[in-house]
Amino acid sequence: MPEILCDLLAPDLDLVFVGTAAGHRSAAERAYYAHPGNRFWRELRDIGLTPRLYAPHEFPELLKLGIGFTDMSKVGSGMDHEIAREHFDVTLFETKMRRFRPRAVAFTSKKAASLWLGLPTGKISPGRQARRQPDFPEVFVLTSPSGAATKYWDIAPWRELAQWLKPTKS
Repeated sequence: MPEILCDLLAPDLDLVFVGTAAGHRSAAERAYYAHPGNRFWRELRDIGLTPRLYAPHEFPELLKLGIGFTDMSKVGSGMDHEIAREHFDVTLFETKMRRFRPRAVAFTSKKAASLWLGLPTGKISPGRQARRQPDFPEVFVLTSPSGAATKYWDIAPWRELAQWLKPTKS
């Protein structure tokens, strides 16, 4: 099966954002967080991780800022509940993170985090996670920027991530 959205990864990035899978709009536009109701791009600017507001199709430019992208499912698209279980590949995700060694990974949904952590979403708190593996990047779980998750939105874990990254962003 072909990948819906290509990874944007390189060695030694500051941060890799990890989604569950491309949404329908992102799959159609071949761009991360492409739905107009998604707050992802606005929040990156507002918390200071990007110097300006980027459009979804500009996602490859973030590599110059030390930011990369991947998803837990590279072949499924849609809402979390629409992705077939067999389309999630936690082992491939881990392999990529160990190969590219970013300083941090930030899951943009509890579902994506739950797949890697092996915990139900209700047992995961947003923010920086306790270290589970000494040779793995720092892990943050962010509240979903999706418009469909508005009632769960909280900027605090996003700010925590930006503050943690700040020493290299100055």
